[in-house]
Amino acid sequence: MSKLPSTHKFIDLSDYGRPIARIIANSLKETSFTPIHVTICFVISGLIAIYCILVDCLWAASFFLVLKSILDAADGELARLKETPSYTGRYLDSVSDIILNLFIFIALWYTTEVHLIYSFLAFLGTQLQGTLYNYYYVILRNNLNGDTTSRIFEYDTPVALMGETQKNVNLLFAIYKFFYGVFDKTIYKLDPNASKSKRFPSIFMTAISIFGLGFQLLIISYMLVLGYKDAIIPFFIGYTALILVFIGIRRLL
Repeated sequence: MSKLPSTHKFIDLSDYGRPIARIIANSLKETSFTPIHVTICFVISGLIAIYCILVDCLWAASFFLVLKSILDAADGELARLKETPSYTGRYLDSVSDIILNLFIFIALWYTTEVHLIYSFLAFLGTQLQGTLYNYYYVILRNNLNGDTTSRIFEYDTPVALMGETQKNVNLLFAIYKFFYGVFDKTIYKLDPNASKSKRFPSIFMTAISIFGLGFQLLIISYMLVLGYKDAIIPFFIGYTALILVFIGIRRLL
């Protein structure tokens, strides 16, 4: 199953783990495993990757970062297979991602000579990158009758779906807003008219998918195993400048 109708799919460079994620989801479809369980597994994989960075086991860190990306896709696949979409899963996924990302950059700062301020700037940059990509992708999904668990504007607490409690949704949405509110508002301000677009060309979506979390983690993984750990933080600070390039292209389109 897909987040978009088949006629509107594009090559998502950040979604390289989807084929394996589908295998995992299909193997769990008839079990008691829930999407939340898979989310917990990707959190564990991310924590192992962070530990491996700290102890300089960089090949292992790379493996677990990629595994985290695969499992990150598998929880959504399982939710669609079991027809159990939930805001609980959606916000837990996002909150887990941002906390793990923060710890990844802290681990990179701790094990390199890069200043902590630069590490924090790189973290902020990656979050803005991912927010821009998700902003455009969610607009596309909503306009083309795709998956609508994610909303274009996350202003108000959503009403719980069947199988989840409003209390859990309220709590996780509040945590989500705490972590993501500033990034969402920044991107909305930078490109407030994007939501009026009916669709984006597939080639544009493929290009901006380099801002997807999966692709970001893949870049980190490659740089770790190639011996460029010290360059990861400076790279992502510079990479953030592409935000203005993509917004400019979107406006031209």
